[in-house]
Amino acid sequence: MILVSACLLGVDCKYNGKNNEDHKVIDYLKDKQFVLVCPEQLGGLTTPRVPSEIVEGCGEAVLDRKARVIDKEGKDVTKNFIKGAYETLKIARLLNCSEAILKEKSPSCGTTIIYDGTFNNNLKQGLGVTAAILKREGINLKSENKL
Repeated sequence: MILVSACLLGVDCKYNGKNNEDHKVIDYLKDKQFVLVCPEQLGGLTTPRVPSEIVEGCGEAVLDRKARVIDKEGKDVTKNFIKGAYETLKIARLLNCSEAILKEKSPSCGTTIIYDGTFNNNLKQGLGVTAAILKREGINLKSENKL
């Protein structure tokens, strides 16, 4: 079973109420079993929502309580991102997911790069919060760019 960021399959769950539909991902999944998730919604955030970025680290540091996730208005939404990551992990465990296809650059789902926490469209190497917890679980991570 493959865990997939819902926005990649056209679900309007992105922070701005839109999606990141990706036909390469859709084609890849045609003959496979998969489950859709939006960790940010699972963490209790609304859609649409104020965009968020990880400051002072990346997803691993957030899980270790050494970094925070802050929205563009300055609100600390770290608890929502951690809750969403753990809820996603529950789904992955329940369905025996061995692979996850996640949205690159997302503070939840980024698999190799995320925004740097300045809200200036700058990127840095690192995992999002959910990607980090799934990697710790041994789940093979891919982004829409690496299929």
